[in-house]
Amino acid sequence: MKISGIIMILGSALLLGLFIYPLWNIRLEAPQYPDPLGMDIYIAGIEGEEEFDIQNIDGVNHYIGMKKIPKPEEMWEFNVFPIVIGTMAGLGILLGILGFFGKISPHWFLGWLVLMGILGILGMYDFNSWLLEYGTDLDPKAIIKLTDAEGNPLNYKPPLLGSEKILNFTAHSYPRTGAYMMFAGMFLTLIAWWVGLRAVKTKK
Repeated sequence: MKISGIIMILGSALLLGLFIYPLWNIRLEAPQYPDPLGMDIYIAGIEGEEEFDIQNIDGVNHYIGMKKIPKPEEMWEFNVFPIVIGTMAGLGILLGILGFFGKISPHWFLGWLVLMGILGILGMYDFNSWLLEYGTDLDPKAIIKLTDAEGNPLNYKPPLLGSEKILNFTAHSYPRTGAYMMFAGMFLTLIAWWVGLRAVKTKK
């Protein structure tokens, strides 16, 4: 269990990278912008890839009635997510220490992984819901009002994952360093459970 405990500690500690690196990135490419406009989404807020990217994105969105990119204090998620990630990282490290000293079974590692997976799915659902509201809740007094063939307002929702054409922009939405560190950490916890399980079976 010592090896599995160490792996569990390392895997859980990787979640702390989310406090430093962005979780997700949305980038907009268009002919009129030689350098794409991009925003990095952290667990505690949204920042532009370049200094004026957020300002330029808000300017473009203003014409079609989209809301401004929210500030940290305008979304409850940016207050809750750091607490959730910090708690899960701390809990995982504690479980790893207890496993190292043989105080718990490796099934606790699997339980942590399942809980982290559920929280991740809920987080992605919430993120997609925000994208949907962001791209569809338009100001009726917008300068430019574009509709589809049936006369309904166009949907400007960026994709949750992948690339999609939105008017003359191509929107790209992909994980960033923080997300990859989180995925790696979760994979390590799976390995920790498997290694610990083998260690327990070997002792019997």
